[in-house]
Amino acid sequence: MNDTGSSNRGPARARGAGARVCRRGACPWPSVHALSTPSMPRTWLGPLLAFVALCVVWGYSWVLLKIGLLDAGPFSYAGLRTLLGACALLALLPLLRRPVRVGRWRELVVLGLVNTTGLVGCSQWALVEGAANRTSILVYTMPFWTLILGWRLLGERLRGLQWPAVAAAALGLCCVLNPATFAGSPRSTLLALGAAWFWALGVIVVKRIQSRGPIDLLALTAWQMFFGGLVLCAFALGADEPAVHWTPRFLTVLGVTALVSTGAGWALWVYLLHRLPAGTASLMTLMVPVIAVISSSWQLGEYLAASDLAGIVAIVLGLALLAVHALLQHRSVTGTAAPE
Repeated sequence: MNDTGSSNRGPARARGAGARVCRRGACPWPSVHALSTPSMPRTWLGPLLAFVALCVVWGYSWVLLKIGLLDAGPFSYAGLRTLLGACALLALLPLLRRPVRVGRWRELVVLGLVNTTGLVGCSQWALVEGAANRTSILVYTMPFWTLILGWRLLGERLRGLQWPAVAAAALGLCCVLNPATFAGSPRSTLLALGAAWFWALGVIVVKRIQSRGPIDLLALTAWQMFFGGLVLCAFALGADEPAVHWTPRFLTVLGVTALVSTGAGWALWVYLLHRLPAGTASLMTLMVPVIAVISSSWQLGEYLAASDLAGIVAIVLGLALLAVHALLQHRSVTGTAAPE
């Protein structure tokens, strides 16, 4: 690790400033950037193993989300897995010596309606008619909608690499949506984009929650997921979905997506953010939608047209530019260089 500070105390002050910048919303990624941004760790073994596990778990979970719909309706499945995942996280909090009661329940309910009911509900519903590979890519356009909402609602202007990133995303969306033929299910496409929009709106809501005072990230995630999952279950009852078939296949898929993808996945993500700068962690997780596309295309036999592939490449390029922008911001504020 190389430090450019002129004194022993300089880098420490710079790291504190970097944490303040991320809390104010400079990072264009999800709520996880509320954590202070640490310097690069001296050993990469732990973060590297966590990164590989997280990318595989979150990427492959899109295949399982599609399979789960064979035995349950979208709202029933989404409600069950978010409630089970939230309970797993709540049980994990005392073991990690994190607070369970965080207060501010009204804010958590609002966040749950946006970040769980909206995001998870729309993405799961999109998978009913849509392919998992196209749906995952469209949902992962969230950072671009975050920039737009941040500009409109928070007055945050686009800077530096954010401009070409948005341009690449727009080009990618045009390729994936294919306006000439509007490939894929129109409803699935709109639901996937709606999920991305809800995810982006959730980022804005989290920024406003954090502006009113610090809050533990893992506890916030668990409680908002719990409240949003309750609403999803209510939707399932109101929509009169068919009864869940409690087959061994569904129990396996539900257990993996709830306990591994949600519970263990979020714990790994928080671990990565404690060990790596937020921009570096975001850059690494670009592999999640890539693994989702590859695994769903392979196991589910989902065909990707040439326009889909071109659009995916453009969107991933845009995501990479956003992550590099966040990483450069971190380095300019902290004066910390990446390890060689």
